[in-house]
Amino acid sequence: MNPQPPPETKAVAALVNYFENLTPASVGQLKQYYAAQARFKDPFNDVSGLPAITGIFEHMFVALIGPRFVVTQHICQGEQCFLTWEFRFQFRNYQIGTEQVILGASHLVFDAHGLVVLHRDYWDAAEELYEKLPLVGGLMRWLKRRANG
Repeated sequence: MNPQPPPETKAVAALVNYFENLTPASVGQLKQYYAAQARFKDPFNDVSGLPAITGIFEHMFVALIGPRFVVTQHICQGEQCFLTWEFRFQFRNYQIGTEQVILGASHLVFDAHGLVVLHRDYWDAAEELYEKLPLVGGLMRWLKRRANG
C-alpha cells in the first residue's frame, strides 16, 4: 500500500504544475492556489490580495515574449516551502531576440487549506536582469567591475 503524500506536498505539486504551465488564459485560476489576502513580494513588487497578484502575472505576459517558469528543486517542511527556479523569456521591447534566463528562488507559506498566504521571490535584479539590457547592462557591468576592484 502506497502512503498518501502530506497535504502540503500535494499543494506544492499542484502549484509547481500550475506555474510551469502558466498561460495568459490560466492566470485567472490563481485563486485556486492563493488565499484571498495573500502577499507577494519580489524585487519590483510588494502587494497583497489576489487582484494585485493576478495583475503582476497578467502584466508579465504583456511585457515579455514567452515567459515560463521551470522549477528545478523544492524543499518543504510543514506549511513552508522553498523552490528554486528558472524564469525563461524574451524581451518584447528590445531587439535582443534570444531567450533570457533569470535564476531565482521562492519562499512559500501555505495556510491550513493548502493555499499560499506568502510568496516571496528572491533573485538578483542587477545580475539577472539589468546586466542583460542594452545601455543599462554596460553601466551595470562597469559598476560591478569597479566594485570588485
